[in-house]
Amino acid sequence: MITNKLVNALRFLSADAVERANSGHPGMPLGMADIAEVLWRKHLDHSPENPKWFNRDRFVLSNGHGSMLIYSLLHLSGYNLSIDDLKDFRKLKSKTPGHPEFGITEGVETTTGPLGQGIANAVGMAVAEKILAKKINTKDIRPINHMTYCFLGDGCLMEGVSHEAMSLAGVLQLNKLICFYDSNGISIDGKIDGWYKDDISKRCEAYGWNVINDIDGHNRDEIDHAIEQAKESVKPTMIVCNTSIGYGAGVKQDSESSHGAALGPEILAELRKNLAWPYEPFELDEDIYQSWDARAEGNAKEEEWNSLCEQLKRDEPKNYELLKRLSSDKLPDEFDLKFNDFIKELAQNESALATRKSSQIVLEFLQENLPELIGGSADLSGSNNTISKSSVALNENEDGNYIYYGVREFGMNAVMNGMSLHGGVIPYAGTFLVFMDYGRNAVRMAALMGIRVIFVFSHDSVALGEDGPTHQPIEHLTTLRSTPNMHTWRPSTLLETAIAWKNALANKQGPSSIILSRQNLENFTVSDLNELDLGGYFISQDTKANINLIATGSEVSLAIQTEKILREEGIVCNVASIPCLETLLENEDQYKKIFDKDKINIVIECAHPNSWYKHTKNVIGIETFGESGPGDDLMNHFGFNPNKIAQKVKKLV
Repeated sequence: MITNKLVNALRFLSADAVERANSGHPGMPLGMADIAEVLWRKHLDHSPENPKWFNRDRFVLSNGHGSMLIYSLLHLSGYNLSIDDLKDFRKLKSKTPGHPEFGITEGVETTTGPLGQGIANAVGMAVAEKILAKKINTKDIRPINHMTYCFLGDGCLMEGVSHEAMSLAGVLQLNKLICFYDSNGISIDGKIDGWYKDDISKRCEAYGWNVINDIDGHNRDEIDHAIEQAKESVKPTMIVCNTSIGYGAGVKQDSESSHGAALGPEILAELRKNLAWPYEPFELDEDIYQSWDARAEGNAKEEEWNSLCEQLKRDEPKNYELLKRLSSDKLPDEFDLKFNDFIKELAQNESALATRKSSQIVLEFLQENLPELIGGSADLSGSNNTISKSSVALNENEDGNYIYYGVREFGMNAVMNGMSLHGGVIPYAGTFLVFMDYGRNAVRMAALMGIRVIFVFSHDSVALGEDGPTHQPIEHLTTLRSTPNMHTWRPSTLLETAIAWKNALANKQGPSSIILSRQNLENFTVSDLNELDLGGYFISQDTKANINLIATGSEVSLAIQTEKILREEGIVCNVASIPCLETLLENEDQYKKIFDKDKINIVIECAHPNSWYKHTKNVIGIETFGESGPGDDLMNHFGFNPNKIAQKVKKLV
């Protein structure tokens, strides 16, 4: 048994914290402590006193159930995480939640827990590093030059999202990505060979990865040598580490019983005996802390980097200014002014356009002015219109700003999350709205972390037509609008689409979804451009009206036509467009005008109505799945034409 105090400090801080909480996962920290100690003390470039140092190595704990391992690492290394914080593990509002959460604990790079997404985030971080290195570095000066390290286990590799992300990583040759596979043969249900027999080494080799196989995960020299080898590879590397889950924990070693529950006092006492650990819970000698303390070394590395940046400033001032701007997450100084002028130009356009085409027009402008905007699509570039004349494929050119993700919706979304978390880039990518389901959990994780990712979802209703109900979204807008921190934009015109992009770029507190139509939509005049930013506004108003017709996206033009029909019958209505309900709710006065309690408010949207019932009881929507047929026929079939809507309005009135 290993008696190295520096390693075992990780083991006992983790096991004792789980025991104190009577909740958690001690098995993984006990099993991966040796790997963690070698990586963090000998290889990881980081700065505990400045956890956001831009050129730090990124460390991702994809098997996030082992969260006490990273908390122990952060505490020992000198981050702002005290011994009392470790004692508060899993308590309400503590800095040591049950799974690592971005934004709560300094030094935690991403929220992990849903298995497989951590490795996908790590791929995204490595993508961002690769892109920024090409934009910023010169032949002799390389201020963007860091690694991404990732711990992962069997569960991560079972999840399909790991296949998607790792396959892409191989194609992109992300050689700054090094992963450690905790190969212990155990998951919650027991020994995995009853349901999981993948040859991980062959699988990774098939992806185009470098594989360092059969490393003893408890042999520090072997681990160290493997990391050195991995750094020399031109490919991403998987280091396969054979470990014992619950290392040292008596009968619970190599057993699922150590995976997800406290060890119990008897086994914990046996663990202390087996590892010759003389200390009481949460007690450590000062020499252990001194050996682990990475603050001075981190400060020195950061100072060295600052000197490198000063050299870049002298030799390549444009590169330096770009680095300074991107690392501080600022848009170009003149960008807002340029974009507002661009929006004023778009206001002159009177063409009927599909909003997916409108989005492409906006992207032409954005990609010319924002080098940090990195696009992509899950094999639907020409259908989502996420690609522009300025798009260059990263898959083919390291100067690229566009990623062909292939048919990998879940992987795409999780990779974008990692890119956003890395910083310096703004990721967006598209698929059909109905296929949001494939990547749904990564969409949720972006919202949970409150990070800027822009999800482009086209083909927004049954109006997409002949592809039928498998491709026609119904409940998806409700799902997105029910997601905390998500802003869901469903524009109806070129102008509204530009405003959606403007707000998505400005929103740093969470993701945005931009929902686009396949079919052309009629344009209309907006009298006050300033109201577009409020999330909702009136297109037409009449002092005699006691009815507000409220619509989004492709149904706005239907509401306008319906108003004309009803007016001819003596029924006077106002018409309002709500491109973003969440933004409207942030503007209370405007919300109260549109959902006026003294008027009959009727929402028209070709989607499930549940988004709207807390705002009005009157909703014209669709609560069944779609049908196969031409789009116009389907809209008529489901009652979304002006005459049928007018009849429904009269019944509601």
